Amino acid sequence: MSDQHSTEKRKSEHIDIALNKQVSGRGITTGFENFRFIHQALPEINFKDIDISTTFLNKRIKAPLVLSSMTGGTERAWEINLHLASAAEKRGWAVGTGSVRAALENPELGFTYNMRKAAPSIPIFTNLGAVQLNAGYGVDECRRAVDIVQADALVLHLNSMQEVFQTEGDTDFTGLLKKIESVCTTLEVPVGIKEVGMGINGQLAKQLFDAGASFVDVAGAGGTSWIQVEKFRSKDPVRIQAAEAFYDWGIPTSDCIVDVRKAIPDNQKTLVASGGLYTGVDAAKAIAIGADLAGFGRSILKDAVESEEALDKTLERIEMELKMAMFGIGAHNLEELKLSPLIKKID
Repeated sequence: MSDQHSTEKRKSEHIDIALNKQVSGRGITTGFENFRFIHQALPEINFKDIDISTTFLNKRIKAPLVLSSMTGGTERAWEINLHLASAAEKRGWAVGTGSVRAALENPELGFTYNMRKAAPSIPIFTNLGAVQLNAGYGVDECRRAVDIVQADALVLHLNSMQEVFQTEGDTDFTGLLKKIESVCTTLEVPVGIKEVGMGINGQLAKQLFDAGASFVDVAGAGGTSWIQVEKFRSKDPVRIQAAEAFYDWGIPTSDCIVDVRKAIPDNQKTLVASGGLYTGVDAAKAIAIGADLAGFGRSILKDAVESEEALDKTLERIEMELKMAMFGIGAHNLEELKLSPLIKKID
């Protein structure tokens, strides 16, 4: 099977597995359940005045919320991406595509990533695996990835554990920081770095920001484990068995946020928190402990597959929950949420 067909087939399998199999980690959670808001019985604000708008990638958005990079490269993925883009545009969220590698290998698939048609005004980021920089990709391919999507930014994703559990995986991660720096300093649009569900620690986040990253998405553990996703695709009995030993691998999302903010107290550095977020309360907690934006992935995938209407209802619910949590602690806006002393870690 050619590279391009194997990439397409893999994308299709990933959607099916994410929707239908048990791919969450076991024995590990996001850690958000360990944080509790301290209820403020007299909030002294009008719920209707709560403002959750912010700026991301030099564009004003109505909510500090992101539909995380998920898919592309197949007809079915195109339909999902249209739903994601339309719903994000309507509600003023940011949105990302899945890896654009399939379209770089086969330009005919470029249309499956064309979110801009449905989302003319919101921030859209395109996405490539950072490891591809060790497999012949360079700034030119990154530029093409941006052009295909008409994107405001490029995300390079780090997925070492996913790759090592893929029989066909790319596992040469040597010297990537320097290559990431080269892309960050050369590309005409901002470059962000994200994990895919195992988390980014504070020390690495600092190195990535020092290398020129515009934002970092910690994509912590507690949601989808791509080790388990690849287990369901694998025909290799050794890898399948090995995946059982890695059910609880990764850094919980909340630990990532706290660790990154400790390493980089500078609020000019944009921190996105994704990995196992389901509700607006999760988003509120993520922001209260140090994130700037909160990202949602597999938790909204089922609705994205179903219809734009189903997805819109879920996004509306998440937004409302975020505002309700802010009302519950008397926070007018995101700045007040970030600075609020009314969140505590429970032992």
